[in-house]
Amino acid sequence: MQKLLILLLLVTVFSCAPTKDVFLFTSFREPATEGLYLAVSEDGYHWQDLKGPYLKPEAGDSKIMRDPSIVRGKDDTYHMVWTTDWKGGNGFGYASSKDLINWSEQQYIPVMKNEPTVVNVWAPEIFYDDAQDQYIIIWASTIPHRFEKGIEAEDNNHRMYYVTTKDFKTFSETKLFLDPGFSVIDCVIVKRGKNDYALIIKDNTRPRRDIEVGFGTSPTGPFTNITEPFSGHLSEGPTVLKQKDGWLIYYDNYGEKNYKAVKTSDFKTFEDVTAQIQLPEGHKHGTITTISEKVLNGLVEESKEK
Repeated sequence: MQKLLILLLLVTVFSCAPTKDVFLFTSFREPATEGLYLAVSEDGYHWQDLKGPYLKPEAGDSKIMRDPSIVRGKDDTYHMVWTTDWKGGNGFGYASSKDLINWSEQQYIPVMKNEPTVVNVWAPEIFYDDAQDQYIIIWASTIPHRFEKGIEAEDNNHRMYYVTTKDFKTFSETKLFLDPGFSVIDCVIVKRGKNDYALIIKDNTRPRRDIEVGFGTSPTGPFTNITEPFSGHLSEGPTVLKQKDGWLIYYDNYGEKNYKAVKTSDFKTFEDVTAQIQLPEGHKHGTITTISEKVLNGLVEESKEK
C-alpha cells in the first residue's frame, strides 16, 4: 500500500507541474542478473524509484547487466549499452526503445574482436556528438603487455577505447580513446560548449581509485590538464546532469557503500552536495538522461505492476 501511495503521489506531482522533460537515472541491482532499474527526478536531487527490471539481460555469456548507459537520440529513441561480462568477452550489450518499456532485440557488439588477449570490456558509455551527428561509445579494456605496466598487474592495466556509429548497425574501427599513462576506467564525456569538452575520469591505480577531470576541444580528445581528484578513495561510476547554474556529478562511493554528488560550474572547483540528494535503496551506477512527460506516465503505470 505504501509503494502504491508513493507512485500515485509521483503521478500527481508531475501532472501538476508544467509539461517539461524530467531526469531519468538508469541503474542495476547486485548481482546484476535481473536487468535494468530506473529512477526519476524533477530537480536532479531527489529521485523516485520506478523499480524494475525493465529489460532482462540476454546478451553476452554471463547474461548480466552492469553499468547501463543510456542516451536520448535526436529522434527520441533511447539507446542503451551495458557491461555483459565481468571477465572475458570482447563486447558489450545494446538495445533501443521509444518508451523504455518495449525494447528492440538485444545485440552483442564485439568491439574488441580483433584483440584475442583482451581481458574485459567494462562500462561502455554513450555520448551523442551533435556536431558530427554520430554516437561515440567509449569503454575500458585491458590488453596484457600493450602498455607500460606501471603499478597494476598486466590483467588489470586498463585503457579507454571507442567506436562511432550513426545507426547502431555499422560501427567504426575500434580505436584507442585515452592513455593517460595509468590504468583508467569509467570515463564520461561532457560537452560544455562549442569545441569545449570535459572528460570525467576514474584513475583506477592503487592506491588512488578516485575521480578527476581532463579537458579537450573534441569529444574524442586528446584530453589534458587532468585535475586533482574531487572524490575520495574507492569511488567510481560517475555520471553528469546539466542544470541552469552548473552541473551535478553523481558517483558511486563504493568504499563506504553509498552514493555521493558534487556540484560544479567549471569542472575545477567542486561543492559536495551529498547531503541534498536522495536515491533509491540499492541504486548502482548507471547514467542520467531526460524523458518526456509521456514516457514518464507510461513508466509510472508500468511500475505499478512491478
